[in-house]
Amino acid sequence: MKMGFLQNDLQKLEDLGLHRSLKTLDSPQGREIILDNRRVLNFSSNDYLGLANDARIKAAALEAIEEYGLGSGASRLICGNMDPHEKLETELAHFKNTPSSLVYSSGYMANTGIIPALMDRHSVVLSDRLNHASIIDGIILSRAKLVRYPHADVQALEDVLKNLPATQHRLIVTDTVFSMDGDKAPLKEIVEIADRYEAMVMVDEAHAFGVLGQHGGGLVEELGVGDKVDIQMGTLSKAAGCFGAYACGTKILREYLINKSRSFIYTTAIPPSLAQAARMALKIIQEGDQLRRDLQEKADYLRAKLKAMGFDTMNSSTAIIPILVKDPAVAKVMSQHLFSQGILAQAIRPPTVPVGSARIRLTVMATHTQEDLDQLLNAIRTL
Repeated sequence: MKMGFLQNDLQKLEDLGLHRSLKTLDSPQGREIILDNRRVLNFSSNDYLGLANDARIKAAALEAIEEYGLGSGASRLICGNMDPHEKLETELAHFKNTPSSLVYSSGYMANTGIIPALMDRHSVVLSDRLNHASIIDGIILSRAKLVRYPHADVQALEDVLKNLPATQHRLIVTDTVFSMDGDKAPLKEIVEIADRYEAMVMVDEAHAFGVLGQHGGGLVEELGVGDKVDIQMGTLSKAAGCFGAYACGTKILREYLINKSRSFIYTTAIPPSLAQAARMALKIIQEGDQLRRDLQEKADYLRAKLKAMGFDTMNSSTAIIPILVKDPAVAKVMSQHLFSQGILAQAIRPPTVPVGSARIRLTVMATHTQEDLDQLLNAIRTL
């Protein structure tokens, strides 16, 4: 059979404990969901502030559908550029304290569009070893030389930069919060090194946007390094509870991406209703200081309890809390057991994480109650 190898490869994944399958959600996102006909507490969502089912955001989307219709009908360079897109970009730029911004359809499309637009086969991209897959794919598409420095190792990063020609385009790219480990990038040190060697810096704020910083502007805001970061990328699908992504930076960066970024040029614009929903989410985020405090306090409580129980939560300091298991088969069994106890806590296995570092990935939401956290801890005690 021409495609017989598919079944063979799937069986290999099953034997290694790496096979994956879809589960069906039959409820809105929230702290409690109905998954495969079972009501469970949700400790796997990236909806950190609980906005995915927020009434204000839904109302903004419905109002926009009435005014602008559902689909945008074309790419933005043809006739799909609508007033909500422009307003969202203006507000994102103001929020991130940059001169300009550009909205993409998803985080994956942003990373696979921004990096190839800026870099080519004569360039070098220095990427943290634990960066998101979309960053790696963007670098591969650019044909630039990829140098993966050890996770958060600024000395290794500098050692590489020392030996690169000053005439070569160099880009340092890093997640600000690492999606599987829950730790933060040493961004202050990275921008200082970049400044010394005149390298560009791009950050992916997907898991920091809306969560970190005084007003939710991410790690860049928290550390006050916005003027040192050349490209601020992030998503609107996690803490903002919507969909889409952005690139914030100079006006010339926006103009350049409009003309050179293939994943922006050759795709239909996001529906105007999603742009309007994101504008409302942005407003809520800016007023959400208490939501962020609640989220951090709950994450700190859960992390401390897990450590006291003897679990390795790695270097997590955010709402993403891994329980390191190492063996993918064990992680899968643990996840299944927790599901039987009414807890959704997904097993994360290679290739999403390095071999030998399988884990249960817990994510806390601002809307989780103290009872929810204690129910999770009680279920973990039964493992």
